[in-house]
Amino acid sequence: MIIRELKETDIPACADILCSVYNNELWMCRWTKAVAENYLRDFFGHSKFVGYVAEEDSVIIAGLFAHEKIWWNNSEVFIEEMFVTPERQGCGIGTALLKEVEKYIEEKQLAGITLSTNKYAPAPKFYEKNGFMCCEHVIFMAKEL
Repeated sequence: MIIRELKETDIPACADILCSVYNNELWMCRWTKAVAENYLRDFFGHSKFVGYVAEEDSVIIAGLFAHEKIWWNNSEVFIEEMFVTPERQGCGIGTALLKEVEKYIEEKQLAGITLSTNKYAPAPKFYEKNGFMCCEHVIFMAKEL
C-alpha cells in the first residue's frame, strides 16, 4: 500500500468509495456518484486543500479530504471527509492516512487536526484510538429550513 497526494483525477474513484461507505443502514445516506463527485470537487477546489489517497496495486482504496483552516493563534487542518473501502476497514489504512496528515502538520508547524463525525457510528472509537479526544467546549449546531 502507498499513500500519496490526492489528484483531481482521483475524485471519481474516491466518489465510488464514499458511496460504498455511506450508502447503508448505519449512515443512512443516499449518495449518487454525480453528487459525491461534485461534493468532493468542492473540497479539492479549496485554496488550502490537503488530500491523500491510499492505493494498492494502483487501485485507490481510501481517501482523505481536508483543508488548512486559518485560526487566530495558529492554523490547523480540518478533515472534511475520510473513507476507506468497506472491505479494507480495520486494516490500518485510515491510521496511515492520518499519519500523513500529521507529517504535513509538522512540516507546516500547524496546531493540529480537527474534524466532526457521527457519534453513533464506529468512527469516534477509531479517532480516539488515534489520539483524538472530544472537545467538551465545542458543540456542533445546525438549523434545518
